[in-house]
Amino acid sequence: MTNKVLVIAAHPDDELLGCGGTVALHVNNGDRVKALIMCEGESLRGIVQSNENMSHCDQAAKVLGVEEVIKVGLSDQKLDTLTLTEVITPIEKVVAEFQPNIVYCQYGGDVNRDHELLFKAVLVATRPTVESIEEVLAFDTASSTEWAYPRSFVPDTYVDISSTIETKLEAMACYETELRDYPHPRSLKALKYKAHGWGNQSCLDLAEVFMSIRRVYRNGKTSV
Repeated sequence: MTNKVLVIAAHPDDELLGCGGTVALHVNNGDRVKALIMCEGESLRGIVQSNENMSHCDQAAKVLGVEEVIKVGLSDQKLDTLTLTEVITPIEKVVAEFQPNIVYCQYGGDVNRDHELLFKAVLVATRPTVESIEEVLAFDTASSTEWAYPRSFVPDTYVDISSTIETKLEAMACYETELRDYPHPRSLKALKYKAHGWGNQSCLDLAEVFMSIRRVYRNGKTSV
């Protein structure tokens, strides 16, 4: 059965850093994938409505094969100026319309305040009353999750992305304003090394990793 996959991220490129290789696998398997990007990702740097990052986001989605990128357009690093309900509402709307059975979201325990608040909102918007959702998994975000303290991201799910790592890197290369030179975690070389490191923990060549937040299988189903 074809899966309906929703990736929820705070900023353009977050959706790719943590699960780009896994998204490419879903697409290769014939699954439908949509991405929900909550913030525009540029206003903090004084770039007002240039749409450059969103253009890069569309290019990256095309490389991965994502069906649609839904852009809410909230201001970068200002989710803490909104009520949590204001963050939850657009997520609930997309979930209700798309009815995903798999949701990937950012882990909320890193150094980025937007990531923290979005994670709290996703927990509400994907609660077990949403009967279509069978799995909610949280991914790490390079240059945010590993810089947190205490370091509480402990993966329990490892996905072999050996066949899609180059697709992930090609998509990340679309984000010209977000790439950094090696050894920064957001460099292409560092992302590949990181995938090797995660993979080696489970005797894989390259992997992306997730923390399983919730799994609910209904009607006798045992797995996605």
